[in-house]
Amino acid sequence: MGIRITFKLFATLQDYLPAEAKKTNALSLDLDDGTTVAQIVERFALPIKLVHLVLIDGNFVPPGERASRVLNDGDTLAIWPPVAGG
Repeated sequence: MGIRITFKLFATLQDYLPAEAKKTNALSLDLDDGTTVAQIVERFALPIKLVHLVLIDGNFVPPGERASRVLNDGDTLAIWPPVAGG
């Protein structure tokens, strides 16, 4: 079996998406059951210092929970880098 999620990267992290996903900054991913947020970060080789804000369906996932937070079918995982400015 498996699950399908929508994976979104924003700002400077968009560079880590495959070319076809850069227009929409979103990618559909087919994953194994039990895949965690941290495994997706590793799969796309995202620098941890740039993985600042992590949301699943709009809900914040604190850094301490990312290694254990399992993704579910239909989830949208969105990651933002630290944003400077004001």
